[in-house]
Amino acid sequence: MRFERVRLENFKCYADADLTLGPGVTVIHGLNGSGKSSLLEACFFALYGAKALDTTLDEVVTIGAEEATVELWFAHGGEEYHIERRVRNTGERATTAKCVLETPGDPVEGARDVRGYVADLLRMDAGAFVNCAYVRQGEVNKLINASPSQRQDMIDDLLQLGTLEEYRERASNARIGVNRVLDGKRELLDDTVSRIEEKEGKDLHATLNELETERNELAEKIEAKEEKRKQAERTRDHYEGVLEEAAEKRERLEEVEERIESLQSKIAETERERDQQRERLSTLREAIEAKADERDDLLAETGLDAADPDAAADRLADLRERTDDLRDRIEDLRLTAQEESGRADRLVDEADEREERAASKREEAADLESTVEDTEERLVEERERVADLESTLEAKREAFEDAPCELGAASDHRESVAETVSERQQAEATRKTELKNARESLEEAERLKAEGKCPECGQAVEGSPHVEAIEERREAVADLEAALDDAREERETAEARLERADELVELEGEIEQAASDVEARRERIAEREATVESQRERIATLREEAETLETAAAERRETAEEAEAAAAEARAAIGEVNGERMSVKERVETLESLRKVVDDIADHEAERERLREDRAKADEVNEERRERLGEQRERRERLAEEFDETTVEEARANKRGAEEYIEYADEELLPKLRGRHDETQSRIGAIRNELDALADLRERREELAATVERLESLSEETEELQAMYADLRAELRQRNVRKLEALLNETFSLVYQNDSYARIQLDGDYALTVYQKDGEALEPEQLSGGERALFNLSLRCAIYRLLAEGIEGAAPMPPLILDEPTVFLDSGHVSKLVELIESMRQVGVEQIVVVSHDEELVGAADDLVQVEKDPTTNRSAVTRSEAAAVLTNAD
Repeated sequence: MRFERVRLENFKCYADADLTLGPGVTVIHGLNGSGKSSLLEACFFALYGAKALDTTLDEVVTIGAEEATVELWFAHGGEEYHIERRVRNTGERATTAKCVLETPGDPVEGARDVRGYVADLLRMDAGAFVNCAYVRQGEVNKLINASPSQRQDMIDDLLQLGTLEEYRERASNARIGVNRVLDGKRELLDDTVSRIEEKEGKDLHATLNELETERNELAEKIEAKEEKRKQAERTRDHYEGVLEEAAEKRERLEEVEERIESLQSKIAETERERDQQRERLSTLREAIEAKADERDDLLAETGLDAADPDAAADRLADLRERTDDLRDRIEDLRLTAQEESGRADRLVDEADEREERAASKREEAADLESTVEDTEERLVEERERVADLESTLEAKREAFEDAPCELGAASDHRESVAETVSERQQAEATRKTELKNARESLEEAERLKAEGKCPECGQAVEGSPHVEAIEERREAVADLEAALDDAREERETAEARLERADELVELEGEIEQAASDVEARRERIAEREATVESQRERIATLREEAETLETAAAERRETAEEAEAAAAEARAAIGEVNGERMSVKERVETLESLRKVVDDIADHEAERERLREDRAKADEVNEERRERLGEQRERRERLAEEFDETTVEEARANKRGAEEYIEYADEELLPKLRGRHDETQSRIGAIRNELDALADLRERREELAATVERLESLSEETEELQAMYADLRAELRQRNVRKLEALLNETFSLVYQNDSYARIQLDGDYALTVYQKDGEALEPEQLSGGERALFNLSLRCAIYRLLAEGIEGAAPMPPLILDEPTVFLDSGHVSKLVELIESMRQVGVEQIVVVSHDEELVGAADDLVQVEKDPTTNRSAVTRSEAAAVLTNAD
């Protein structure tokens, strides 16, 4: 499998990029943070979508853009494929807007279907592909530095065995869950069996037969008592009819009595009304005479000749019109007074408001004047502080005159010295290792010489090069000890220079800070001086505005006094007009009184005539009532002879007896019998419910027994499944260990074929042991830093081959991607890394991509891709070293 081309649009730090990848070794080169790893993430994302990302879809789209597009062209099994994915981010959350895979056959659409097709095609899901193909930045030394258990978990995860452990844990959890449910079902089954035994011991069918017999006997008694009650109802109804007939006769007699009393009452009432009417006629006569005298007096006051209604109405209309005119005049004067008074109040308010504003401005001016004085005092202090800081700054700058670097270059100088220290430390460590090996060789030779025989072959050691070279080895040890002392002295000298460089960096930072403080304080002084000048101008302006406001206030108070005088004049005129209006009002009241008296006389005369007619009619009505009264008295005598009181009393007694029996039957006898019947029926229902419950419990017992049997079988199956996953993991691990050890030794021998290392042993727990050619065993931690890094890279490459090829046979290999593999390598081991890369090509890896900022790897590349980031736009661009066109991102 090989990546051929990737095109990006608004993907992370790339606005627009298009990169072609060929076979062989491609080095993606650029500074840290330039976006090299983002190119790889784009390839993984194209294949597997969000499943291959360490981030979310929201972080895929470039900040400020709404859509991101990734296209990948790749070859696999001799066929060509093309994937396009587009992500849309509208603000709430990012979603996949398009996902299409073009295949040699029909296209595949949809994120889920495309991911499934790719996983089937490559025989790897997202996790397996990334773990196989991608050696991540910073993870090179993780396998050696990890504890044995951590290393075991990491390699199991890389080889996809962690999934089997996850399945084993799931099976264990399932078994625990099944057993928990099984225990619960067993408890339910035991409880159900106990309840069945309890109900079967109650002899429910015999109890049901007894209760049904008792219920039937009670039903017969209820039926007999209800029949007797119906007989009592018939008796009651008969005597009710007798009493109703007697009541009708009594009612007719009472009606006659009521009519007689009503006629007598009406006759007496009419006579009383005639007497009252006679008295009212006398009162009306006297009232008419008094009203006539009052009428004559009012005529004299008004000056009219006679009580003519038309003349009085005309006079009254004239007076009312005059009243209206006077009222309008008063209203005009009142309005004038209100307006002038209101204007005076407004002017006074305006004068008060302007005086308050003038006082506020004068107060603000006084406060500003005080603030200006305080600011000027602080300015004097600030200028003195600036002078002190300038002196201190000058002293610090003078301290740089004897420094080994110029001011501004302290950080670069410190970095250079730090590199020297690192080199001296590495040199010292190398000398220590060489001295240790030389001493061990010397000790071994001296031991052989002391024994006189070779411990391996049993022959005499006389003449052996191990023995003859003892003096040379002693000289070599002495030379190495001297060299180690020189290296240690050089390292201490370099560390002393580094301490001085650290002091210079700190001093340079202090100078920059002091210069910044001086500049900031100068800016603050200039700002405060400008503020003082502005505040003085503001003080003058405020005082001028206060004088203007005080003048305006005095003018408004003078105008307010004039308005108040005009209001007082209007109020005096209102009093005069009111006097005239009262005089007219009195004349109107006199005319209205005259008209009322005339109307009253006419009303009295009409009432007197009506009363005379009413008295004559009442006399005729009473004569007619007296005749009807005689007729009703005769009818009363006849009805009294027909009514028999003894028959009525007997009927009442018989009816009462029937009602008492009905009441007893309804309230005591029948309710008691029905209650016993209902209680018996309820007990029958309860027994039947218990029988139904017993049947349900028996059915439930059968169901629970079957469930328990199924759960017991399932528990055994989950236990077997758990053991199967554990056994399968152990078996696969052993097979992986054997194959991985072979691949690791093959890869490691290609890198270290001319060195002192013979082979590597890998046990069942992934414990690693390195054997020297002399047979001595070493832990990987005993290797030098660069050797450990190469050892780990070899191990990862072996794991890559195992994942790609499989345990049983070869399979198509994905690209091998090494992300910043030189992080832990010194310059002397980069060439070994190049040899490792070349060895992977020799075993059939068609495409290798190395991401690095190291310049030494450039020469090993078949194809070089340069990645740069524009610091102004924060956008990355890619260029190919041998291509004529440069592919850059869009602005």
